[in-house]
Amino acid sequence: MGLWSFVKDAGKKVFGGGDDEEVTGAALKDELKELGLDSDDLDITVEGDTVKVSGKAASQEMKEKVILAVGNVEGVAAVEDDVSGGDADPVFHTVEKGDTLWAVSEKALGKGSRYMEIFEANKPMLSDPDKIYPGQVLRIPAA
Repeated sequence: MGLWSFVKDAGKKVFGGGDDEEVTGAALKDELKELGLDSDDLDITVEGDTVKVSGKAASQEMKEKVILAVGNVEGVAAVEDDVSGGDADPVFHTVEKGDTLWAVSEKALGKGSRYMEIFEANKPMLSDPDKIYPGQVLRIPAA
């Protein structure tokens, strides 16, 4: 079980138009479905600005992608996971102003030229290696 912090005011909007709309578990499930992430055996609830994910993930990779997909949503400050289906703690990196995938790769993997590994590890949430933003949390693949 882990608690992962996210930047509440950064991320994708997954619901209608108003600023006063709150994130719902149903909207997050819809977002996961749209991204093609398997969340059938997961329960997603929202308490304030914290998302709780529980159940069984298909794999360690799917567990990490689900945490990131629901965490990188505007209005979410934390994701609490109680998900089985993976035995390792995820490694995440929060993008800072001026970061590129190359710079993140240098910090996390030791070589900037390995940036495509980070890009691939974050699909389908990332559609282009040049489109990251401050506050976004990225999955760092196992070495």
